[in-house]
Amino acid sequence: MYLKLDPELGSKFPGLSARITSIHGVEIAPQSPELEVFKKLVFEETAGKWDIDELKNNPVFRAYRDFFWKVRVDPTKTRPAAEALLRRILRGNSLPTINTLVDAYNLASVATSIPFGAFDLDRMRGEPVMREARPGEDFLGIGMEKSITLIGGEAVIEDDERLIAVYPYRDADYSKVTTSTRNLLLMTCGVPGVGDSALSGAEEVCILYIKRFCGGNPT
Repeated sequence: MYLKLDPELGSKFPGLSARITSIHGVEIAPQSPELEVFKKLVFEETAGKWDIDELKNNPVFRAYRDFFWKVRVDPTKTRPAAEALLRRILRGNSLPTINTLVDAYNLASVATSIPFGAFDLDRMRGEPVMREARPGEDFLGIGMEKSITLIGGEAVIEDDERLIAVYPYRDADYSKVTTSTRNLLLMTCGVPGVGDSALSGAEEVCILYIKRFCGGNPT
């Protein structure tokens, strides 16, 4: 299914969409030996498949970069997630180890060129919706020491109580997935120019990786 989109934001960005699915009963660990082996395989396959100088010309990455510019995020400083992970690999750096859930969807992002996000369902309230940020809204993202004040115009996702993401590049700290998470909302992040088939295919890959390393039942 697709994330609810505020009509005003949708009219501003025709073709903007994000797929969401709930996964219940996951078991998330700090790390997994099996997953670390799989990372090395992905590293080797990716290094032989891509040329770092050609990433900027890839139509999928260009679509995300174009969207970043339009929502006032500089993609030369904050790169779209899939592109950033690929660049990390192509520079010879290892993929980060965060936890088995985040690591699994990062690998799916490398494999599909599509970024993902995940939120702890038990900490969310109500149905999430994507809308345009209002000037002066506060947001505390994962890894931030203090909240930032949005200037307005950014694409954000909120539940019934607060912002859970600045879309599609930073999730909120309060709803982040941890080793205590048992039920999650997986988001496959699209932008104008990236079609439904690409998103649905990427979602399938990501769910496969999550089930392999974290278990769980998608609904």
